[in-house]
Amino acid sequence: MRLFVKVALATGLALGASQASAQQAVKVGALYPFSGGLALLGDESFRGLEIAVEERNAAGGLNGKKIELVRGDAVDPNQAVGEARRLTSVEKVSAIFGTYSSSLAIAATQVAQLAGVPYFELGAISDPITERGLKYVFRTNPTSKDFANRMVDSVVEAVAPALNLDPKTLKIGIIHEDSLYGQTVSAFQQTRAKEKGLNLVETLPYSAKSVDLTPVILRLKSAGVDVVLQTSYQNDTVLFFRQMKDQGFKPKAVIGAGGGYSTRDTAQAVGNENIEGALNVDFPQYRTNPQAAPGIDEFVKKYQAKYGIAPRSGHSLTNYMGANVFLDAMAASKDLKADTIRESLLKVDVPLGKTATGWGVKFDEKGQNTRVSPFLMQWQGGELVTVFPPEAAVAKLKTGVGSN
Repeated sequence: MRLFVKVALATGLALGASQASAQQAVKVGALYPFSGGLALLGDESFRGLEIAVEERNAAGGLNGKKIELVRGDAVDPNQAVGEARRLTSVEKVSAIFGTYSSSLAIAATQVAQLAGVPYFELGAISDPITERGLKYVFRTNPTSKDFANRMVDSVVEAVAPALNLDPKTLKIGIIHEDSLYGQTVSAFQQTRAKEKGLNLVETLPYSAKSVDLTPVILRLKSAGVDVVLQTSYQNDTVLFFRQMKDQGFKPKAVIGAGGGYSTRDTAQAVGNENIEGALNVDFPQYRTNPQAAPGIDEFVKKYQAKYGIAPRSGHSLTNYMGANVFLDAMAASKDLKADTIRESLLKVDVPLGKTATGWGVKFDEKGQNTRVSPFLMQWQGGELVTVFPPEAAVAKLKTGVGSN
């Protein structure tokens, strides 16, 4: 009997200690595509969040409580819904961070809103994410309209001057993968091109799962397109550059909307010589003037120390910056109720140029950060370097793509 009492007492004490430990932790969800076709940039995005959380825990956690990251793998919108439900109802997370992909974010944010759990978007760009009246959804990164406007404006402000040509004489072709991401950016591009009086001659959607983009490329070539604006993920970016070379299509400029254009893996897959000169409107990358993005060099050092390689794209930096904004707001809240966190977030006021991405932070009532803008980068010598705006640039824009 005594042995039984001792064992029961020991078991009870251990269970109590375990429960007390669990109570001292703040669970937050990390919802990204960790597998499937979007996994590369999904994982790269997560790494920025992971570094931010580890830093916070090393400094004492969230008001003395350790932050516990609970991962959710969202391969497609259906799985995003399922994982969001698990995180909110089973894991009981205090907030969800994510997501990289717009279609995944659209699906998961609805679940979080219904559960009364804040959802912090750090990378998906489609405008509807913060335009559906979901009061617990906030986003630190730029929108697809920001990307589209910068891409079209770059033709006028950077590409045409470098070519010494009137931008209105250039034939513009828009191509895009046909999910929410590509559709949204493309629609804004068309509107902006019309506003700027540019000559848009082709708008061609395609599936990101395509194994042959030859018909798209031949349409562009037949139309005599000078400047291609592409919204794409990694696999279709690689396919486009390979088949563009195969078909002898040599436009004066190609401008990507982040996605596959932003990774070293893409450059390695197509060859540095083939992607040389390609432009990319995107989140800040690592070859950016640190005076315009204070803290960017320190982040790169932290990344390399943890993962043993250089960052694969700017997605990790963007998620790191955004995660810190939201963790600061959670720390400033008197409790972790959704309404309290929302109240704290609406008070955030960070000037432009004061974060590692160069952005500021000021949320509107919809939850969108209003002090953000993507930069214009270019692949030069195997590196993605910032060429515009001038205060962030570390190199001058060059003309031509690949062997041009």
